[in-house]
Amino acid sequence: MSSSVVARKDAATFLEGRLRDGYLASVPSSINTADTAARWPDLPLAPWQDTYTTLHMWTQIVGKTRLAHAPMVNHWWQVALYVTPRGLTTSSMPAGDGARSFSVDFDFISHELDVQSSDGRTANVQLEPQAVSAFYAAYLEALRSLDLSADIHPVPVEVEVAIPFADDHEHTAYDANSAHAWWVILREAHRVLERFRGRFFGKSSPTHFFWGSFDLAQTRFSGRRAPRHGGGAPNCPDYVMVEAYSHECCSLGLWPGSPGMAGPAFYAYAYPEPAGYAARGVRPRGAGYVDAMREFVMPYDVVRLASSPDDAILDFAQSAYEAAAELGNWDRAALDRPASEWP
Repeated sequence: MSSSVVARKDAATFLEGRLRDGYLASVPSSINTADTAARWPDLPLAPWQDTYTTLHMWTQIVGKTRLAHAPMVNHWWQVALYVTPRGLTTSSMPAGDGARSFSVDFDFISHELDVQSSDGRTANVQLEPQAVSAFYAAYLEALRSLDLSADIHPVPVEVEVAIPFADDHEHTAYDANSAHAWWVILREAHRVLERFRGRFFGKSSPTHFFWGSFDLAQTRFSGRRAPRHGGGAPNCPDYVMVEAYSHECCSLGLWPGSPGMAGPAFYAYAYPEPAGYAARGVRPRGAGYVDAMREFVMPYDVVRLASSPDDAILDFAQSAYEAAAELGNWDRAALDRPASEWP
């Protein structure tokens, strides 16, 4: 998911409007049990904004390693990271020497970055307050210590201001508690979105984490080619989006928010957007369409404070999919698993 600054501000206005409407205030606090609060922690954006920005750059550095080593897969699926019981991983990648494989893992429990080679050697970098430039240097040294390389373009993508990693002395924050809370939210969202994925017979992406836009995403496809995408993501070549949106699709996911927003939000969109999509209502109450983003958005607090967070996400995902599939004339008889068989 990549959005302009204007679109993100519009999303902030939408979310603030939901607060003004009194929706969240009307949700009984008693339903948010200790167990639910632990699994769906409160994560206001402002207190961890600096950590989020730094962590975004660190995930780009690691993600670009996957881009350099993993063979091409449709829609750039080979570059994404995956949620693990401790954080995020590249999964296994060929080392490029014809003999070994390796992986790189963010561990948000012990707060380490672990590099593991199939020859048994390991290296790590501590996740702690440090400049992006320092993390980048330590990461490259960790790879060199294992006789691994990372021939990457050392500049971030999909951000308005792209400071080369080696020159980024500005972003230094790392709050371990906030990073851990974000991973907990990703872990729970991933679990629910994988259930939703099981409702579909057609081509569907894994539930994966895109480091360019720093969001968790899952995409379904109609099976038909799409009009050529116009690109336009900041500091990102247009061919990236052309490949990503080569076929008709509908996507949903979770991102941590942007300045002016209270916190994270779930989103859903269709490409190409069918006529009538924006006017289509989605569930549950509290979700709605943001014109500037051309996406449905559901504030994370709608989920966090729901009597059943899982059901709130599944309701949003299903209703957004139905809007795209019905208005886009997808062959739902062939693509949809019967509701009686849903996981």
